[in-house]
Order: sequence, then structure tokens, then C-alpha cells
Amino acid sequence: MITLTVTAKGQITLRNDTLRHLGVRPGEKITVNKLPDGRIELKAARSTGKISDAFGFLKKRNGPSLSIEDITKVAAQGWAGKR
Repeated sequence: MITLTVTAKGQITLRNDTLRHLGVRPGEKITVNKLPDGRIELKAARSTGKISDAFGFLKKRNGPSLSIEDITKVAAQGWAGKR
């Protein structure tokens, strides 16, 4: 069992091993579910979006969609750490 300290602002800090267990990284969200007897349940907040929400994200603004060659170039730059 882990004991946490509540700050004057009413905040707690979760330890790295707890965050790893939840699969949460900096900037991501955690949901809190209040349970009976003063208990809480923490879970990593996962996107509830649909795959169809991603369609069109490679489309240029005010222009045509990216070509296969353009997509390949962007992916290669990402793998090379240039993007």
C-alpha cells in the first residue's frame, strides 16, 4: 500500500511506479470514480473516439489530401526524429 500526502491546496502527487502501472504519461488524464466508504478508483482516461474521427486528418487545409508519397515522406521524417 502506498501512502500519499495531501498538500495545502488539496493536491496529491502520484509516484512514478503508480503512473507506470496506470499506463499514464505526463499530460495525459486520469479518471476518478468515487466509491462507497470514502474510497476512490483511479483509471487512465482513454479516448472514446471512433476510428472514423481520424479520417481526413491528413488533408491539407484549403487543398487536396496528401499523396502516398507525401505520407511516406512525413512518416520517414517522424521515424528519423525530424518532426
